Amino acid sequence: MREAREGVDPAAAGRLAAADKEHAGAQADLDKLAAGIHPALLTEQGLGPALGSLAARSPVPVRLVIPPQRLPGVIETAVYFVCSEGLANVAKHAQATRADIRVGLEGDLVTVSIADDGTGGADPSAGSGLKGVTDRVEALGGRLLVHSPPAGGTQLLVQFPAASPRTGP
Repeated sequence: MREAREGVDPAAAGRLAAADKEHAGAQADLDKLAAGIHPALLTEQGLGPALGSLAARSPVPVRLVIPPQRLPGVIETAVYFVCSEGLANVAKHAQATRADIRVGLEGDLVTVSIADDGTGGADPSAGSGLKGVTDRVEALGGRLLVHSPPAGGTQLLVQFPAASPRTGP
């Protein structure tokens, strides 16, 4: 492709650059679409099996602690996508040797902790991943806290009501 750009025909190089830009836009659209699709395993079997499958695909070993009971569907979906984004960040940025996911239900509060032993220094204002997590969690009346000291690993702590306005009682 580089050779075509550096070739003699500037018009062809311009068309190639436009095609590259269009491809990048299409890929971004597909990524957004995929972020909203529920995995069948989550719908059919629940959060435990779905997170187990997610952990099994992770390039970093993951320890899971998940409550045995089912949560409201919208909550399970939110937890799944929070964990998916958290593990994606661990794989891409953390240089970690392990990760831990803990999902808890205490009274009316769901808590999700995703922690790694990586390089730390995560910045919630950089990139779209943690912003998307924040938006998803806040839509359910919750909050995201990020603790990520340099060289100290990263912990994402998410808390939201088990019965948010979108899930009902």
